[in-house]
Amino acid sequence: MLKNIQFNKIILALFIIGIIIISGMGVFFINQLQTLNEKLQAGQVINIEELQNKTLVVLAVAGISFATVGILTATLLSKFIIYPINKLIKSAEKITEEDKSGEKKQKGKKGSGAQDLENVFGLMTTELKDKLSEVSTQKNQIETILLHMTDGIIAFNMKGEIILINPAAKKFLSIRPEDNTFEDIFEKFKLDINMEKIIYLESWTSTEQRIQVEDKFMNVFFAPFKNETDRPDGVIAVIQDITEHVDLDNMRKEFVADVSHELKTPITSIMGYADTLLEGEYDKETQTKFLNVIATEARRMAKLVTDLLTLSRYDNNNKIIQKEAFDLGDLVKKCQDKLAIEIKKKEHKVNCFVTADVPPVYADKYDIERVVLNILTNSIKYTKDGGEIKIYVGFVYNDAYIKVFDNGIGIPEEDLNRIFERFYRVDKARTREMGGTGLRSFHC
Repeated sequence: MLKNIQFNKIILALFIIGIIIISGMGVFFINQLQTLNEKLQAGQVINIEELQNKTLVVLAVAGISFATVGILTATLLSKFIIYPINKLIKSAEKITEEDKSGEKKQKGKKGSGAQDLENVFGLMTTELKDKLSEVSTQKNQIETILLHMTDGIIAFNMKGEIILINPAAKKFLSIRPEDNTFEDIFEKFKLDINMEKIIYLESWTSTEQRIQVEDKFMNVFFAPFKNETDRPDGVIAVIQDITEHVDLDNMRKEFVADVSHELKTPITSIMGYADTLLEGEYDKETQTKFLNVIATEARRMAKLVTDLLTLSRYDNNNKIIQKEAFDLGDLVKKCQDKLAIEIKKKEHKVNCFVTADVPPVYADKYDIERVVLNILTNSIKYTKDGGEIKIYVGFVYNDAYIKVFDNGIGIPEEDLNRIFERFYRVDKARTREMGGTGLRSFHC
């Protein structure tokens, strides 16, 4: 059937060409007849032989033109219409044959006119819709992933223009609506990098740059991407917020410096007083005074090392937690009794109130005691002599709580978010004078 359609197309094209040629010949002969009639009326002699020759020439030219145009038309139809259609049909048949679920249908269609162009195009349309639906689904998935990624993504074409950007990148780099190119975004950060280096230099196949945006730190990873012919097609930039890592690194450096200082101070004192005792003879009272200083500094250093070891065990999850049921009110009162000497020295008024019937608490008793002692010690230290401290132990819903109120010097608001940092102290000189290290263990 398809072949008949193709043959009919050729016949139709030749028929149209023949009509055009015949029409042209008709116009020619009409003109000749008019000329002949004019000559007869004018009494001129008519050369019959010349007229026959002209007619033969016209017929020959028309025949040759018809044959030439017909051959060219058939060739062009075959090359630009029939051949592509045949190729399209074969491709469609191949696609439908590969359809796992349509093998039987394919055989049935072949047996009942599978060569029909309309059926083939119908199959191709179905396959095309499926492919477009699959591509659309994948596109939506990629857009959803980019939309909700915590890292920023920016893609630039070879001209440096943005072709893709997600909300995280806009937020991290504070990108303005008018920032539409690679230079617009990264030039303000004074980076030693440009599109040409990333794309064409082998040593810059991928590179990382750290930039600071206000109080945030970003790590930007640049890499070229290629098209289907393996040629450079643009650059992609991946932005990661590393502010937390930078802060942790700074805390680590500060932690090491503080620990070194805290250990160096008592060691220096111990060495100084010990050398002084060894250099000469001192009376009993002086020796006792020096030895007390040495003992105090040694205990301070031992406490610091103990705290560091405890923190190390918590960080490495090596701390064995031994839970047991105990009375929280009794524990707090015992902690108060342990600090009775310090309370008496500073003449503080300390009261403990159990505001509700607190059920037994199931936790690591030793760790809870460390927390309570730490808070009470700080409250005693940083409250002026003759101060007032109130302790409340209560129970709300399923939560037991301990509250400590004092009229001490307090903590400035700008330092509240750092009180759980190791070795952080609001006033280091004053804290060191009072024997504090800044270490806290609130793991329960």
